[in-house]
Amino acid sequence: MCGRYVMARPVGDLVAEFDVDETYVDALEPSFNIAPTDPVPIILDRREKDTGEISRKLVTARWGLVPPWAKDTKGAARLINARRETVTEKPSFRKAAAAKRALVPADGYYEWEKRESTAKPGSIEKVPTYLHAQDDGLLAFAALFENWPDPTLPPDDPHRWLRTCTILTGPASDALGYIHDRTPVIVPRDMWSDWLDPETTAEADVRALIDSMPEPHLAPRVVGSLVNSVRNDGPELIEAAG
Repeated sequence: MCGRYVMARPVGDLVAEFDVDETYVDALEPSFNIAPTDPVPIILDRREKDTGEISRKLVTARWGLVPPWAKDTKGAARLINARRETVTEKPSFRKAAAAKRALVPADGYYEWEKRESTAKPGSIEKVPTYLHAQDDGLLAFAALFENWPDPTLPPDDPHRWLRTCTILTGPASDALGYIHDRTPVIVPRDMWSDWLDPETTAEADVRALIDSMPEPHLAPRVVGSLVNSVRNDGPELIEAAG
């Protein structure tokens, strides 16, 4: 799964990297410990109603998907990830998979490897590990987004609509499977436009697109225990454990 990640780039870097046409984000605070329900930047392509042109946008969404039919947002923390194997079938995700795909930019993410404890033989310890691109470049997680209407607010209230997102995960490759059995689906640069294309809506086509995603090649780095608490943040979280 992916339950904690890093995004420490400024808006300008994301606009340039993803060739964004329009940004709705003025500034981003670097975060080295993004957690579920945090607001996060996402990239999406939408067709403009007035011109018919497809425009790439940088917006924010709250991490943890809330389907539009949900009565409230209480289940969002349970929907931070969507399994690539079933995302086109599950009621919570299938409509978003067909019409609301996005990219979540990230510098890397954390997993906790289960190892036998050296301090307490016979017990298991969880070792925090930071996984990142081998060249330290930006990663683009495959994601879905939804717009949820708050039923407690009137239709004309500017705060009525809440945008939320979820990150797709798949089985980890043999190279990284020892750390965790799941890993985020990472979209390679040459597939960004295909993944974001709002014209690809048929279930079979979306399924084929997901199945064509290659396995990621990431570099793992064991880090310190600071990341275990969501209250901690800063570049020291991704430094190698001493």
